[in-house]
Amino acid sequence: MQVLVVYGSKMGGTEGIAQILADELGARGATVTVADAATDPDPAGADAVVVGGGLYAGRWVKSVRRWVKQHDEALREVPVWCYSSGPLDDSATEHEIPEASSVHKLMARVGARGHLTFGGRLPADAQGFPAASMAKDHAGDWRDADQIRGWADDVADALGG
Repeated sequence: MQVLVVYGSKMGGTEGIAQILADELGARGATVTVADAATDPDPAGADAVVVGGGLYAGRWVKSVRRWVKQHDEALREVPVWCYSSGPLDDSATEHEIPEASSVHKLMARVGARGHLTFGGRLPADAQGFPAASMAKDHAGDWRDADQIRGWADDVADALGG
């Protein structure tokens, strides 16, 4: 089974989640390609797609939003799962966080089968406003690798892998 994992990431946290997902799906027998949405990967040939975006002001980064809209027809033809990263605290590990309404609309557009929000990551040396000012008091990594691998296992189970 060929799985395409597409992500949009400003600070590298969402990319890291994509890689953990890909590693776990690969361990479950899938052939996985990981790609930044900004490179406009072609979903043709994928048997399933996982799309993830870093959340900023309740929206995925622009490259992921654009990629989903550009490839919506192809995405409606295969199983799609989505994930978000963003909370800079333990809330995503402690309880399920519903997808942002803007993400929900994109999921509906492609018939996505599921979504999970994972904790985010903000490096202490983050650049740009408001990230740099937030990093002064709130830098850290709230990604939970076990939670990410568990969700990848759920996706693999749904795919029969």
